[in-house]
Amino acid sequence: MKWSGFLVAAVFAALTFGLWAYMNRPAAEPPWPERVQGMAFSPFQAGQDPVVQVLPTEQQIDSDLRLLAGKVTAVRTYSTLKSLGRIPELAARHDMKVTVGAWLDRRLATNEQEVAAAIELANRHSNVIRLVIGNEAILRGDLTVAQLTRQLDRVREAVAQPVSTAEPWHVWLKHPELVEHVDYLAVHMLPYWEGIPVEQAIDYIAARMDELKRAYPNKPIVIAEAGWPSDGRTREGAVASTSNQAMFLRRFLERARHEGYIYYLMEAFDQPWKTRYEGAVGSYWGIYDVYRQPKFAFVEPIVRIPQWQTLATISVAIATIILGMLYVHSLALGTRGRSLLAVVVYGVATTMVWIIYDYSRRYLTWTSVLVGTLLILGMLGVIAVLLTEALEWAEARWGKPRKRPFVATAGAALPKVSIHVPAYNEPPDMLIETLDALARLDYPDFEVIVVDNNTPEPSVWQPVEQHCRRLGERFKFFHVAPLSGFKAGALNYALRHTAADAEVVAVIDSDYKVEPHWLRELVPAFTDPKIAIVQAPQDYRDAEENAFKAMCYAEYRGFFHIGMVVRNERNAIIQHGTMTLVRRSALQSVGGWAEWCITEDAELGLRLFEQGHEAQYLPVTYGRGLMPETFTDYKKQRFRWAYGAVQILRAHGGILFSSDERLTKGQRYHFIAGWLPWMADGLNLIFNLVALAWSAAMIIAPHRFDPPLMMFSVLPLTLFAFKLAKLAHLYSSRVGANIRQTLAAALAGLALSHAVGVAVVTGMLTRSQPFFRTPKGKQPHALIAGFAAARAETAWMLALILAAVGLTHQFTIAPGFILGIPEELKAPDVSLWVAVLLIQAIPYAASLLMSLVSALSLPARWLGRPPQGNALAGARFRASDSAD
Repeated sequence: MKWSGFLVAAVFAALTFGLWAYMNRPAAEPPWPERVQGMAFSPFQAGQDPVVQVLPTEQQIDSDLRLLAGKVTAVRTYSTLKSLGRIPELAARHDMKVTVGAWLDRRLATNEQEVAAAIELANRHSNVIRLVIGNEAILRGDLTVAQLTRQLDRVREAVAQPVSTAEPWHVWLKHPELVEHVDYLAVHMLPYWEGIPVEQAIDYIAARMDELKRAYPNKPIVIAEAGWPSDGRTREGAVASTSNQAMFLRRFLERARHEGYIYYLMEAFDQPWKTRYEGAVGSYWGIYDVYRQPKFAFVEPIVRIPQWQTLATISVAIATIILGMLYVHSLALGTRGRSLLAVVVYGVATTMVWIIYDYSRRYLTWTSVLVGTLLILGMLGVIAVLLTEALEWAEARWGKPRKRPFVATAGAALPKVSIHVPAYNEPPDMLIETLDALARLDYPDFEVIVVDNNTPEPSVWQPVEQHCRRLGERFKFFHVAPLSGFKAGALNYALRHTAADAEVVAVIDSDYKVEPHWLRELVPAFTDPKIAIVQAPQDYRDAEENAFKAMCYAEYRGFFHIGMVVRNERNAIIQHGTMTLVRRSALQSVGGWAEWCITEDAELGLRLFEQGHEAQYLPVTYGRGLMPETFTDYKKQRFRWAYGAVQILRAHGGILFSSDERLTKGQRYHFIAGWLPWMADGLNLIFNLVALAWSAAMIIAPHRFDPPLMMFSVLPLTLFAFKLAKLAHLYSSRVGANIRQTLAAALAGLALSHAVGVAVVTGMLTRSQPFFRTPKGKQPHALIAGFAAARAETAWMLALILAAVGLTHQFTIAPGFILGIPEELKAPDVSLWVAVLLIQAIPYAASLLMSLVSALSLPARWLGRPPQGNALAGARFRASDSAD
């Protein structure tokens, strides 16, 4: 790594550490008073839950009160039954006062027990200073005002202490008839639920207090709950975080002292049991966590993440290690290429550390651990794809001139070549054109072996057989039926019938028309004894036939003029089964073509690399074939490629995922990284299924199901944007595509995502699939066929869009489900999740669009003339292209 690499790494390490420092600037806030007036007191420990009657013991309650003694004047309770009824007696031992609360809901018999116990506790214990009969019972709709006022009147007659019920401020304003039956207003002031930013929250409380005082000037007001959660969903401008909780409470206490408020902070201890009933945020209202540890500094300046120096150091260390590995093993990069890698690496390392830290601080159940593990694994997968995309971008655009130039020795001997043409049920006219092009080859010694395997109709294969006879003794035709092994079986059959003196085997598909100079320019590369494969790109001659084929053509070119060029630098090209030349002795030494694999070409290339052979790729067009006629054929072709990749990973995984010296690091990297996006499509299919289920749960039960954490939504969105930026830049600079062609390539690639995902999942679950032949020749099109070809993708698209619409309606149009007020509730985390769902729908929409374009046979002229590959090949290797 050059000094510029060290400098880039050092600069971005400093910037990363500086970003951590900037985000965690200490903020001075009013200090916590020596003693606060009151706290809401729910003494439930981890694993306890009042709903299922798993309650704290007397010893646990006493321990909690001992912790608060001397720091809190009074506590407010919420129930009088069982061990919770012991709180006044236990609080008296610690010289603490109690506001006794009776829980009222739809269980009328239990309500009677609560009220009776509250009366008894108030009359027995002198440290009971007031009572709260019912907690948000009107807000929840558990009781009517009439039902509640009967209970209030009953208690007021039976006790000497002031009596009220607790409701949010707006309920008191809405029900003035309730005020007549209480001695004071027990008001909940929780600006978080109303989406108020923390910076405005204290003024908001003061304004609401003034409003209540004006409405009920003769009623004392007690703020029965005032608090802020340390974690959970973001609600409009209200961000739940530990630093915001500390800021809110310390500012509130200062304002309460100045205004003379009577208050109870919400609340003493975190209550994880509330997650089931209030969503994740319900767990995090405590000043102390569930383990009874303080969650923030009471006097010192507030820091967003107190451990930020440690986390920053970890993120910088991880990023530096990853970046160093990329620099050492990458092609020679200029400063801009290194800088691109640094931006991505330091960004993802910081994000990864922050996500894992944040998630580790949550209260985890077996379910949340499982979900979190899957999400983190998914995050690591996204990061892996992001890093490989960034490296390809940097190397393709800012890599230095090639270290492995294509060398064909001038005047070298030209050995005999055996050209193999496998065919199954191909249009005879098309295959005859292929053979005529081969007959025009400017090469001294070659033979052509056509193997028609299993074509049932003689009228299809016999005209080809007759044409081979007319072309002369160089051309041999074999019709074999039955013949197993699909294309690989036909190629192995041809290999067995190859002339004894042939040293090179060439393979082309039945639709390829080759240039006369193909063999003469490429075969001399075999003078290097290490070379076993010489590969030229797949190219096509029907791109201007219609818009569908023009879009397909734009998509194909990226791989052959970007990915394969970079792969060639590390002797790691993917061998594809047309326009390929193979040294015969090498082919035979590894046992020929693999008949168990439906991508026998790529598998053979990997096998040859494992035996120490080398390959050369020249991005110059020497032959052009025909593209799939319909979107269905296009999908089948990509399904075969992706399914074959999974087959290869199964068979060669022991070498690819190890330090086995049969493959170089660069070869292992390119084969794994090259197929990683396809594997990601398979995981994405599973992700979409889970996303739909989770979204449905959010719509049906918004109280119970929060949206996925925002941090898990940001990375997929980032990857999507990054891949689009990379595509646009490289297609312009390396493929010579215009804006429309780049957009066409993006749509065509996205349209295949579902087919690839299905292929990967199918490949994980099965061992073999039929060989999908890509049909050639015209097929009828119809609009209905366009919809039919993308029916699965259309269903997925509609499901994702409907889920997004449902969430939008539930969380932005429906009344806020916590406060029950008819104002819009805007949740940024929900909005981000909706954005994720809509972006996930884009590939499915692209599939439908491609299918309709295919069916309608739209003209290709709107895309412009495709760039010429041979002209590009020369431009690609100019030194000026790599300069910074």
